[in-house]
Amino acid sequence: MAVALVSRASDRMTEAEWQVRVDLAACYRLVHHFGWSDLTATHISARVPGPDHHFLLNPYGALFDEITASSLVKVDLEGRVIDPPGAEVIPAGFVIHSAVHMAVPELSCVLHTHTAAGVGVATQRDGLLPNTQHSLLIYDAVAYHDFEGAATELEERERIVADLGDKRVLILRNHGLLTVGATVGEAFVWMYRAERACRMQLAFQGAGVPGYPLPDAVVEKTIEQGRKVATSNRHPVGSREWPAMLRLVERIDPSYKN
Repeated sequence: MAVALVSRASDRMTEAEWQVRVDLAACYRLVHHFGWSDLTATHISARVPGPDHHFLLNPYGALFDEITASSLVKVDLEGRVIDPPGAEVIPAGFVIHSAVHMAVPELSCVLHTHTAAGVGVATQRDGLLPNTQHSLLIYDAVAYHDFEGAATELEERERIVADLGDKRVLILRNHGLLTVGATVGEAFVWMYRAERACRMQLAFQGAGVPGYPLPDAVVEKTIEQGRKVATSNRHPVGSREWPAMLRLVERIDPSYKN
């Protein structure tokens, strides 16, 4: 029965759209698996391949471990639901995600979280500190956006895009983390790296002992190493990790492909 359901759903769309749906549904399941979800809040979106400027979001009220490829909601850049009729999405999800999708079409995936570690660092005046290998390797990819209240005002989109610039990680001050990527896998891996860096920062700060100082030359060297990895054409970010993540979610629960 499950196989027949997948066939009927995928027959209504192009193969390229179905593949994006499968990847995005897997990403929702992985975000739940790693403990990054926030009940039914936060969002992950992906651009639908093709000329129509549509993208996919989670249906309002669904838990992340319930998301399937066919349950994702297709909306346009004005936030209007295209399919399925009558479905709802969270308004803030439209504002934050459409900002990036409208301005930078090549960034096909946007991932947003409200984790304790991400919000913990986003609330700190100095943000992400350049004092661990994990933070230094993503340091050049990080930008900041000031909190303006719940993201329901369309005017905020321009400021989100301007603050993101050409970075891949946007720390939403007093709010959480946002990552972007040319693929779902890239956005996921940037979030994994950012989340780990934030968790390590809070662990260090919670220890209540002086930090070990890094020489400026080492800091600059490590940041440059991270920059080279992030811009590698041979192994784009996520290209090696994402297949492994798909194997993981397949072992956990293959129903994401329905």
